[in-house]
Amino acid sequence: MSYLELKQVTAFYGAIQALKQIDLTVEEGEIVTLIGSNGAGKSTTLKTISGLVPVKEGSVIYKGQDITSRKAHQTTKLGVAHVPEGRRIFPKLTVKENLQIGAFGVKDKKLIEERMEKVFSYFPRVKERLHQLGGTMSGGEQQMLAIGRALMMDPDLLMLDEPSMGLAPIIVEQIFHIIKELNDDGMTILLVEQNAFQALKVAHRGYVLQTGSIWRSGKGQTLLADPTITEAYLA
Repeated sequence: MSYLELKQVTAFYGAIQALKQIDLTVEEGEIVTLIGSNGAGKSTTLKTISGLVPVKEGSVIYKGQDITSRKAHQTTKLGVAHVPEGRRIFPKLTVKENLQIGAFGVKDKKLIEERMEKVFSYFPRVKERLHQLGGTMSGGEQQMLAIGRALMMDPDLLMLDEPSMGLAPIIVEQIFHIIKELNDDGMTILLVEQNAFQALKVAHRGYVLQTGSIWRSGKGQTLLADPTITEAYLA
């Protein structure tokens, strides 16, 4: 049984079909990446898993449980953390307050502090900015904060939507280093990314989406070496 499985998932945005019978799996402890052009359905796939976009047909199975009809807050309680495209931090709240919101369901203050220290172990710069307003941070720092806020949930599955978008190359390298470090520490990760080279380099497996359908799939290194993939997404 796969950790996460999408079976023949179809989803719509209004009258527009965004996903067409998607089949994919994520095994425990993997990094699985979704790559493809704008409008391919990558972000929609994450949103259907988290409950932000309803599934029209098919099913989403998480750790053996059918979560197809779950609302977003219910999916979150099952241990699925979704870091959306564009970071979506609270700009007028401090870094500390943003992190605390990530642990909104936790009453134990000691546990919250422990989780915060764990976030700082991955993102020392976030600790340095603890009392700064989120909106005054750089783009890279905001991305670190967004991931840190998700980690405050202590999730079992971390879904990242375009974590490198708009960042300088040196910051992109740092973000992907942290993604690999999180996975090495046992985190299962589903990654949506337009930077196909970086994504496939760290991923165990990948799926290539085109206009709402899966076009190719395979091991990350295999896709990275595929000349068709290279020409379409890495050139």
